[in-house]
Amino acid sequence: MTFKEIFTVLPQYLLPHHVLSHWMSKLTHCENKIWKNLFIRLIIRLYGVNMSEAKYEDIDHYASFNQFFTRELKEGARPITTAADAIACPADGAVSQAGAISDGRIFQAKGHGYTALELLGGDAVRAKAFENGSFATIYLSPKDYHRLHMPLTGTLKEMVHIPGRLFSVNAATVGAVPNLFARNERVACIFDTEAGPMALILVGAIFVSSVETVWHGVVTPPTIRETRTWQYRDSAPVLEKGEEMGRFNMGSTIIVLFGKDRVAWSEGFLAGKSVRLGEMIGRCVSEFSA
Repeated sequence: MTFKEIFTVLPQYLLPHHVLSHWMSKLTHCENKIWKNLFIRLIIRLYGVNMSEAKYEDIDHYASFNQFFTRELKEGARPITTAADAIACPADGAVSQAGAISDGRIFQAKGHGYTALELLGGDAVRAKAFENGSFATIYLSPKDYHRLHMPLTGTLKEMVHIPGRLFSVNAATVGAVPNLFARNERVACIFDTEAGPMALILVGAIFVSSVETVWHGVVTPPTIRETRTWQYRDSAPVLEKGEEMGRFNMGSTIIVLFGKDRVAWSEGFLAGKSVRLGEMIGRCVSEFSA
């Protein structure tokens, strides 16, 4: 571990993650105009947020920092790939890792990995659908659009809220904390799609005050000790490709899982690549395409 990693990562083991996130939530939902405008302007300046893409460019439109952070985009700002078998990118951000689930392990960073079983809350039946499948991990930075959208049309089958820590998901921490994505609090959503089962895992992180989905609303908080599961059978929600499915109230990471031989990622869809919502990141393998 480098000195930088020691300085930035080791203190995180001691921090009261959920307490800090609770107070960050209070700050980001504060409607004091002076405070929230200062905070918004600071983030725009520090991270180069492109407000020309936002549906509402005037920061006075937003009652709180969180409303700004989860802002809508102008219609057409993120065209969704129209190819019938194309997989659409679920978020703005950067590829942390993408590839095959090899020997049951999902690659996190050099020297670190975790299993689908660990990621999905320890349920063997749930995890088996993704055995030796494919994965993509996308990191959202503070400048990015923070709503999450469907890579393919899917019928929701299950949602799982899995408790955990809230380590940062920046590159230094991902490279230093073993099993980070399977340790952090997360919400896993399982869909049936034309490419078979698809899991979208919304991973929490330090200062991520809330994760929500369009069919449920806020899933976290509350902070929990036990895994919570929702099954969807009768009247299960069906979301079209490109449709909003959830959002981070503050930034984090989304992980996409598919089963074995179900998808092929696009050439160049590799670690470090910047991606935008709606662009094609892969295709359904023809045997399974509609």
